[in-house]
Order: sequence, then C-alpha cells, then structure tokens
Amino acid sequence: MHPIDRSIVQPALDRFLNREVYLHLETTNGAYAAHRQESKMTVGAYIRNGRISFIRGTITGEGPYRVGLKMQDGWVYAEGLTDFDLGQEGKLLLAGHDEEGRLAVALELSMEPFEL
Repeated sequence: MHPIDRSIVQPALDRFLNREVYLHLETTNGAYAAHRQESKMTVGAYIRNGRISFIRGTITGEGPYRVGLKMQDGWVYAEGLTDFDLGQEGKLLLAGHDEEGRLAVALELSMEPFEL
C-alpha cells in the first residue's frame, strides 16, 4: 500500500463511474483492534460484494481523506482513509490505518466479485 495521492486515486475512482461494481466496505475498532479498552464500545460495519453503481465518486481532504460515492438514490461514504493500492484486475483498495498501522476502515471497488 502507498500513502494516498489524490491525483492517482481520483482517476481510479472515475474508472468505475456509471458501471455496476462490487463494493467491499468495512469499519472497525473491534475484531482487528485487540488494543481497545474494555470500557469502550466496540463498533463496526461490514459489507462484501455489494453491487452498486455510482454517478459521482470524489476524494476530498488533506489526509486522512474522505471518499463519497453518489448513487442514484443515496451515498456510500468512507472517512479516515490514509493508503491506497491499485490492485490486480483493476481493483481499487483504499484503507485507513491509525498511527500504529492498525486497520480502521477499508473501501474496495472491483468489476469482479471479491473472494469470500
């Protein structure tokens, strides 16, 4: 993975515009976060191989970054993104890691389903 460069990530998002794509989105301070204090509430969200089509995809911020995917009837949104990878077969992986390198958020887009 590489630190996010908006000049690379924005065109990568644009490649998925107006196409049915597969979405992986997760956020957590739970399963991956053995460091959490027991007194804090564990939260997380997870979707894998959700099929969406978006009419606008935008990366904003100065780091950590935010990505919004505008669909016909709503939005997909991820915040706290720090790193990216342009994977094989045209996949785009965006992830947010904390200062110790622990995963906090991930957003992936692909033309093909993700492995389960």
